[in-house]
Amino acid sequence: MKIELKKVTRDNWEEALGLRVKEEQSKFAPIPAVSLAKVIKPDGPDVEYLPFAIYAEDKMVGFIMHAYEKETSDMYWINGFIIDKKYQGIGYGRAAIIEMIAWIRKSFNQCCEIRITVYQDNHHAKKLYESLGFIKTTLMSGEEEVWRLPLEKAMRKKSTK
Repeated sequence: MKIELKKVTRDNWEEALGLRVKEEQSKFAPIPAVSLAKVIKPDGPDVEYLPFAIYAEDKMVGFIMHAYEKETSDMYWINGFIIDKKYQGIGYGRAAIIEMIAWIRKSFNQCCEIRITVYQDNHHAKKLYESLGFIKTTLMSGEEEVWRLPLEKAMRKKSTK
């Protein structure tokens, strides 16, 4: 499945605001407007937020954001991740997470771990993340579990070639 991550810019931000998950999923992920608001750095000056729209061909099908702290090796996060309700169940979610992982590996050689949060009762997301190698930790972020994807040095080197 071919998807592309494109940075959210003044050219596509309004379309991103229209993305929505199914009603029963709304408690699991913020709407893109909430994620985009984080660009103003509510978590402090050291946390950078990079919002991306997820495209399949020329259609925006979802939203995903990367947050990170430059001077660390383990504070690389995937958050604000949604696939619009019209495009769920096709494989775009899996493809987008794989693409985001590859982008983080390529962009940040010092990254040894990628983190993601998930609500305890979001069994569909947990199954997806586990199938991609994420491991549940004992850490919590508010009401969400923190999961981690360890990146081995050999994997990082291979992904940058």
